[in-house]
Amino acid sequence: MRVKKGGLLLAMVAGFYSFCSAQTTSSVLRGNVYLQNNTAAEAATAILLNQADSAIVMSALVDNKGAFEFKKVQPGTYLVLAYHLGYAKAYSTIYKISGEQIVTIQPIYLQPLSTELKEVAVVAKKPFVEVRPGKTIINPAASITADGKNVLEILAQSPGVKVSNTDDISISGRQSALVLIDGKTTNMTGADLASLLRSTQGSNIDRIELITGGSAKYDASAGGVINIILKKGKNIGTNGTVNLTAGYGKYYKGVAGFTFNSRSKYVNVFGLYNVNANKTYRGFDSYRNINSGGVLSSYNLNYYGRQETINHNYRLGADFSLSANHTLGVQVYGFVTDNDFTKNNTLRISNQGHLDSVIQVGSSVDRDLRNINYNINYAGKLDNAGRAISASVTYLPYTRRSNEYINNMFFDALGSKYRADNLLQNLSPSHRRNWTGLLDFVNPLNKTSKLEAGVKFSHTKSDNNLVFGPQINGVYTVDPILSNNFFYNEDVHAGYLNYTAAFGKFDMVAGLRGEYTHSQGESVSAASTSATLNIFNYFKLFPNLLLHFVKDDKHEYSLTFARGILRPDYESLNPFLYYVDPYDYQSGNPYLKPEFNNTITLTYLYNQSISVSLYAAKTTDANFSFYTQNDATKVNLTTTRNLGDVKDIGIQINTPYTFTGWWSGELDVNAGYYRYTTYPENGNLDKGTGDLIVNSTQNITLSKSLALEITGFYETANQYGIRRFSPNYYLNAGLSTPVFGKRGKLSLNVSDIFNTNRDRAYTAYQNIDLRITGKPETRIARLSLSYRFGKTTVKAATKHQTGTELEQDRMRKGTN
Repeated sequence: MRVKKGGLLLAMVAGFYSFCSAQTTSSVLRGNVYLQNNTAAEAATAILLNQADSAIVMSALVDNKGAFEFKKVQPGTYLVLAYHLGYAKAYSTIYKISGEQIVTIQPIYLQPLSTELKEVAVVAKKPFVEVRPGKTIINPAASITADGKNVLEILAQSPGVKVSNTDDISISGRQSALVLIDGKTTNMTGADLASLLRSTQGSNIDRIELITGGSAKYDASAGGVINIILKKGKNIGTNGTVNLTAGYGKYYKGVAGFTFNSRSKYVNVFGLYNVNANKTYRGFDSYRNINSGGVLSSYNLNYYGRQETINHNYRLGADFSLSANHTLGVQVYGFVTDNDFTKNNTLRISNQGHLDSVIQVGSSVDRDLRNINYNINYAGKLDNAGRAISASVTYLPYTRRSNEYINNMFFDALGSKYRADNLLQNLSPSHRRNWTGLLDFVNPLNKTSKLEAGVKFSHTKSDNNLVFGPQINGVYTVDPILSNNFFYNEDVHAGYLNYTAAFGKFDMVAGLRGEYTHSQGESVSAASTSATLNIFNYFKLFPNLLLHFVKDDKHEYSLTFARGILRPDYESLNPFLYYVDPYDYQSGNPYLKPEFNNTITLTYLYNQSISVSLYAAKTTDANFSFYTQNDATKVNLTTTRNLGDVKDIGIQINTPYTFTGWWSGELDVNAGYYRYTTYPENGNLDKGTGDLIVNSTQNITLSKSLALEITGFYETANQYGIRRFSPNYYLNAGLSTPVFGKRGKLSLNVSDIFNTNRDRAYTAYQNIDLRITGKPETRIARLSLSYRFGKTTVKAATKHQTGTELEQDRMRKGTN
């Protein structure tokens, strides 16, 4: 039935387009748009304007030969506006259409916007934020201190993006976003993804696309897509960037790396390498009260952890031009991470307000992560009409080795040991393998419409082992209850259709994606002779729709609808029990189901700068952390559950502003209302809460060679599942100056100047009374130097989508 509905939707869309096209006359106006040196301005936009009032009549995309065509133009007097990102707008002369005729206008030439540095300001530069239908574009080069910032810092100040203190990244909502680099997998999430983004400097980034709707081509990610596009050039030659960063907060920070691109007539070789050496800390305090049998007990935990990390990220690839229209690419990319953790917990247990005992837990963890990806891809243009096909196959192996040794010491209220130390071993190696293949086809139907189709297959196999147990007589033993083997297999088959069309002042994208998932989890415990088997099979449809209306050159409207899925990361499905202290454990949930999200957004854009968006969404089977406490044993278990449904509505406003010629800024405000309703098995929560997030950026020119940027963040108190968070706020600042004849840039950035960025959460739900205050290392000063070498107009590597974005995102969850 759903398939029939999807087919009916596409049929209705096509019928509506055909109807609209049939209402016009048969005159044709055509022409060409070129860049410098008569290069075709492929993907530029040509707009037919009514000469009398400059009203938009229709628009068309410029093809790979620089040509455009307007069909069925009614009699009248017109001119053509052409524009392309990074180039100044250009107009044709005026043309009069009468009767049935074919008019070919003179070629239109676009000139690049000036990027000459005038003092420290960039003349005619792109704005930091560009709002487009279905996505928002972030241009780091518009930030005067971007070269001294890393990608994670740039994302944190981007409109609608939230980067939590636990390194979760989301777009205008609560679901984790899918992060790509040049349309390809980052191969990381969580702390590992954060480490990669921190080691990638803003000087290497051309733009960042925040995609929230409008295409069924991407994996149906409920949290949207963040696509980080590296800088590109145009001509044959070699170029690259070298980056060096040294920083200090409570401990040292250091990043060094380079990127390069070398293009000849038939071969393009590209690569990058970054090494990130970092020592950091994280502390938190938790206060848990238990009222059982008329006795009030308090379990107050103080945690302090240090982490030393050396992270190597690398990428090496080549594109081979088999002919003018066919390219074969290969690449190898991945990371190697070595982590050493030192953890110290102090648990104070009190009864009726009197200290009863103290448990001190110290542990050391040696954790190594290895990932190397092998990708081969092909892209080809099949004919002059623009039909194209692309294919990609990726093999993704991932290995984790984690050895933890724990020492528990027990003291009475007077500080004397009342029992012998308890030594524990926690070994948790993990091996995962993923194969992903995808095939995409593009078929232009005419000058103003096209049809896209594609298929994807993903196979994942995971083998996880947990060996946990105490040391007895100097030898570590295996606890059969807490030790486990977990095997997980998952197959995802997907296919999509996208229909794009432009008619008059309207353009649209209608898409439908179908995904079939088969998963099987098998848990084998040493304490049981039989295995626990969990099998899930489901097929879901994910429609996408984008409607865009251009009233005139000042006013635009867009309406988007998207349905998405957020599958649990592999670690969250792992049923292992992880030890925190004798009264606190964490566990995965093999019964965890994916959550589904439906979002509709209406956006108004004024003068290509000020945007106002109204959004509404509903999430079912929403995944949230959940606490289960045994009042008799005092043991608390933290896991993830499908808590219930979440409904939210909100408004987001983004506007640039200028006070003077030397002081400008950007303001982003996101105000939302969230309603949480739990399923009966999870209690009776039915609570609504507001959330206001404000991001502000100030750009100040101090002198001819010195610029200042100040960014501020504030979020009100808000609810997230069963937890209530207190307000959070911080202020960052940076200075920047050009060096080495403007080929380099020296930047000094200080994050969280007043050291206010922290998490404060309170849970009062069912029998849980828990308050947590967390403080990561956030006040850090960094001195960065970037230098661009070689030709600055070298065309970069061809973008390839490997199709493993979602699988790798889920693989890397929960590895810390």
